[in-house]
Amino acid sequence: MADNQNGTHQGEDNIDAGSYVSSHHVNIKGGTTKDQASKFAHRFSYKMDYPEMGLCVIFNNKNFHPSTRMGMRNGTDMDARRLIDTFKSLGYKVEIYNDQKCADIFGRLKKVSEDDHSNRSSFVCALLSHGEDGLLYGVDSSMPIKNLTNLFRGDRCKTLVGKPKLFFIQACRGTDLDPGVETDSGSGPSEETYRIPVEADFLYAYSTVPGYYSWRNTVNGSWFIQSLCEMLKLHGKTLELVQILTCVNHMVALEFESCSNEINFHAKKQIPCVVSMLTKALCFP
Repeated sequence: MADNQNGTHQGEDNIDAGSYVSSHHVNIKGGTTKDQASKFAHRFSYKMDYPEMGLCVIFNNKNFHPSTRMGMRNGTDMDARRLIDTFKSLGYKVEIYNDQKCADIFGRLKKVSEDDHSNRSSFVCALLSHGEDGLLYGVDSSMPIKNLTNLFRGDRCKTLVGKPKLFFIQACRGTDLDPGVETDSGSGPSEETYRIPVEADFLYAYSTVPGYYSWRNTVNGSWFIQSLCEMLKLHGKTLELVQILTCVNHMVALEFESCSNEINFHAKKQIPCVVSMLTKALCFP
């Protein structure tokens, strides 16, 4: 099914290109599996009733320096507007930054990571730009996405420890194209101190899987952000986040197909990729 609005296709679809083995037995600390399940039964949902929902920081890169050889990302402003409206409706304080250099993106997120988030339930960051696998483009050059997300690790951003840190990334992750395939339709307890991994409680929602292009319509915005905002609007108050993102995957996979004047880029498909280190269900209040 082609990408359409009210039955008519608008604009053109563009791409955002640009072990260890031990022989020793391991004993689970704290007792049997049954004991553990009972001990942590009350912790299967994140606490989302802090005084503030948290910050949602959006980086919207549209115009790139000639040295990058990256084209203008027409349609990205529509993505940014949708994200602003969606996360404001969920109770977040939204900050948006347009056409940022790598140093600007890193510097702003470093400052946010050093803020006091004690009264906030979570943190959200949306990155809209060109990309490659593992890399995101500022308007001047590229940088590893990991350099940005690492700022919020549990050992570096103490006031977000145990709280969800969500990154939504609209960018290419390579130059592969997905031609698609035909298919048949199918039918309160006491407080205590405990240690958690520094990489826990992150969720990365990528617009596409590793190695592939990511599609963006020049008028309506990217397939992924359109679907993300639509599903959050429809199900944000009734489903938990991973369920919502599964709905996003479904919408992108079935409702969109590229429409391009270049035959090699015409009639292509896309599937988002969710990487979750969340330790509980995230339900928006």
